[in-house]
Amino acid sequence: MNGVRDADLLAPPVILPDFHHKSSMEMPSSIAVATHDTIRPTLSSSSLNCGMALITLDTERPKPAAIADFYRRVRERYPFPRSNRRDLSADDVVRCAIEGGRFAADRFGVEPAELDRVEVGGCLDLDRFGGAQRVRRELPWSVKQLSRMRFGTVGPSNHFIELQEVEELIDPVAASRLGVQQGQVTLQYHCGGGVLPGELGALFGRRKRRPAPLRIQMAFEKPRYHLVSARSLAELQLRRALYFSDGCPPVPRDGREGERLLLANAASMNYGFAFRLATYATLRRLAREAFGASGSQLIVDSPHNSIYEEEVAGVVAVVHRHNACRAYPAARMAGHPVFGEVGQALLLPGMNYTSSYLCVAGEGASASLYSACHGAGTIIADFAARRLSGPDPHAHTTLRFGYSDAAPDEVPHLDDRGINEALGILVRHDLVRPVARLRPFAVLN
Repeated sequence: MNGVRDADLLAPPVILPDFHHKSSMEMPSSIAVATHDTIRPTLSSSSLNCGMALITLDTERPKPAAIADFYRRVRERYPFPRSNRRDLSADDVVRCAIEGGRFAADRFGVEPAELDRVEVGGCLDLDRFGGAQRVRRELPWSVKQLSRMRFGTVGPSNHFIELQEVEELIDPVAASRLGVQQGQVTLQYHCGGGVLPGELGALFGRRKRRPAPLRIQMAFEKPRYHLVSARSLAELQLRRALYFSDGCPPVPRDGREGERLLLANAASMNYGFAFRLATYATLRRLAREAFGASGSQLIVDSPHNSIYEEEVAGVVAVVHRHNACRAYPAARMAGHPVFGEVGQALLLPGMNYTSSYLCVAGEGASASLYSACHGAGTIIADFAARRLSGPDPHAHTTLRFGYSDAAPDEVPHLDDRGINEALGILVRHDLVRPVARLRPFAVLN
């Protein structure tokens, strides 16, 4: 990969099974890269903390009318095209950036114990980068105001809200510890990290994906954020080179600029955790109203665009993941009430016309920088294009809803050869262990 040709790599870059390159992104999907002395934002998404989550519902498989009612309620709460409704105050935005999942627990009624199912407990510590007061002092006014809007939104594209049924338990012991049962109805959703990560990502470099409104805003905000606050001519020149040149140059990890970027990174991740937990609280409420599901449980919330400081081969490194999940085995999760026994839970989604898998990290995940791919869509599509996959022998279908009042399409399923190929690669290298196979029966995307 050209993007790491001259990088200060601490280990070989990792390419995972769903590797592919989108034209709007600087780097391919399904990678993990560890660097020693620099932070390289382009090795992940410009909008950090896009992720997926899985909920179990204590209800029988709902009837089509109830499913339609559920998705109608979702569209009313999260319409598309998106509105500019302000869901948060400016103070709330700052709290999200500081407190992460704890804000969602306080504001939206998420049980504090459920934060155990969220990566890093839903909150990165800010103290070593200047703490909460620095976030309050440095977060730009325009970023705070824009981040009040569209909090918890899902939207179309590859984001989705999918109803599934647990069709097979592969590891019943791990499934029991995670709270998953045969025949159970589950709700899997994929959404971003909200407005704030994209705003802060744009402040620290020029990325390929730059809508016109964002370019206009940054023309005013970036000079004020970086240049006006410079404390010396040397710092001014460094910031011009780092943040106003073409592309997004690497930032030295040690020193003031690395500290500023790591603070923005942590604030973005924290806001994203609060964002997706707010979505969880809303979907749980809507499922209760539409299905009578009163005992929903969060099984896992797993980001797949992240930049973390992590130990790699005994050395603290900067691990960048782009459309790749963190996969910590049980030995690396000591003290966690569940993951410390079975390994960190993660999702391997298929498509809305194939099965998906709930997995846990395997003991061999150190070979992949403790990473696993966040899906298998390209492999499924390739198998279908080459006719290595065919129609599902059991003739399952998915009701596919859109963001309109039109009747849903009935989408026939493919067999699971594509998703099983991706899973097999991960299993053969002991990166993950499958726990349960989930069959979709309705989706909004």
